[in-house]
Amino acid sequence: MKYESIDCKLFIKNRANFSKEMKKNSIAFFNSNDIYPVSADSTLPFEQHRDIFYLSGIDQEESVLVLNPDNPNPDLREILFLKETNDHIAVWEGPKINKSQALKISGIKTVFWLSDLEKIIDKLISSCQNIYINKNEHYRAKIETETREARFNSWLETKYSKKNKERSNPILQRLRSIKDPREIKLIQQACDITNKGFRRILSFVKPGTWEYEIEAEFIHEFLINRSKKFAYTPIIASGNNANILHYIENNMQCKDGDLILLDVGAEYANYSSDMTRTIPVNGKFNERQKAVYNAVLKVKNEATKLLVPGTDWAEYHIEVGKLMTSELLDLKLLNKVDIQNQTKKMPAYKKYFMHGTSHHMGLDTHDYGLLEEPMQENMVFTVEPGIYLPDEGFGIRLEDDVVIQKTGEPINLMKNIPIEIDEIESLMNSN
Repeated sequence: MKYESIDCKLFIKNRANFSKEMKKNSIAFFNSNDIYPVSADSTLPFEQHRDIFYLSGIDQEESVLVLNPDNPNPDLREILFLKETNDHIAVWEGPKINKSQALKISGIKTVFWLSDLEKIIDKLISSCQNIYINKNEHYRAKIETETREARFNSWLETKYSKKNKERSNPILQRLRSIKDPREIKLIQQACDITNKGFRRILSFVKPGTWEYEIEAEFIHEFLINRSKKFAYTPIIASGNNANILHYIENNMQCKDGDLILLDVGAEYANYSSDMTRTIPVNGKFNERQKAVYNAVLKVKNEATKLLVPGTDWAEYHIEVGKLMTSELLDLKLLNKVDIQNQTKKMPAYKKYFMHGTSHHMGLDTHDYGLLEEPMQENMVFTVEPGIYLPDEGFGIRLEDDVVIQKTGEPINLMKNIPIEIDEIESLMNSN
C-alpha cells in the first residue's frame, strides 16, 4: 500500500462498536471485494470493500471478517480468513498478508486461511440464533454486478435458511457516519494532497490548455504524495461543459475568457476528499463571472454555518434554497413572478441550482449516513452550491469538506485551498 500504516486501535474500536449493536447469540460476516475482470486476462485495480476495511484495516482481496462476540471462546469472537500465499503468487504478485501482519494491521489475533472457512463457519453458526447479512443499502447505490459479498450472502442464506437473518447495514450507516479523530486526520491528509494538486494547476492553466492535461497534472501530484488515485472520476469542465453536472470526458481545449469547473479529490488510505473550485482560463475573472462566483461563495459560507448538531437534513436543504433564492434575485436571474409561481416540489432556484448542497463523506465519497436522523458532532459533510448558466456559457460550483463540531461552526478541512477570487487570480498570474 502507498499509504502509511494506520493504528489498529481504530479498527479495534470500530469492531467493538459494531459488536455492541448486535443482538445476543449472533454472528456477522464481511467480505472483501472481487478483483473485477475487464477482458482477456486484464483486471481493474483492486478496491477494497469499505465495510471490511472499516472494521479490520485489511486491504486485500479474498478476505472475510467474522464477528461472533458472544462465543464462549474469546479466541473465536473475532476471526479473519485470508488468502494463503504460495511461491507462485509471491513471485508474480508479491506475498500476501501473513498471520502476524494481519494481527498488526487489524488487532485480530485469530487468523485462518480461506481454505478452512466453511468448516469453521459451520461450527460457529451452530450455536448462533442470528446471522448478520451485509448488503449495500446506500440510498445512491445502483448495483448491476454480483459482488463477492452477494455470492457469500446467497450461500449463507441457502445453507443456513432456518437461522434468523439480521441486517448489518443500518448499524454501519450510523457508525460510519460519525468519524473517529483518526479518521478525520486521514481525510485531512486526502484534502491536503488535493490542495497540492490544485495549487499545481493554478500555475499550469492558460488559454489553449486541454482539460485532460489538467487532469494529468492533478494525478501526478496525487501520486507523488502517496495517494493511489482520484477519490472519484474527476470533472475538468471548461466553458459550457460545467453545465453538465457529471461531465467526465475531459477532452476539450480551454479557451481564453472561459471558466473551468474542477471537481477533483484525492484519496488517501481509502478515505476520500471532495473539492470543487472554478477558475478563469486566462487567470482573470470578468465582472459577470465575479458576481456569480461571489454569490455562490456567499451561499457556501452561509450554508456551512447551518451544519450543527441537531440539524435536520431536509430542513437544511430548504434553508440553503432560501439563501440561493436571495442571491439569484440579486443577480436578476430570478424575479418576483418566478417566486410567486414556484411550487414546493419545484422551487424557482432549481432552474439554476438543481442538485443537493451536502452529502456525507469519508471512506466513500458519498459516504454512509442515515439522512432521516439529525446531524451529529464529527460527521463530515461536503458543502457544494452552484449556479449553472448554459445561456451564458459557464457554470460555477464551489465545494469544501467540513467536520461538524459540538458547538460553533464546522471545521473546514479545505481552509488552506485557495477559494477567494483575489488569491486565485494572484496565484494564476504569479509567474
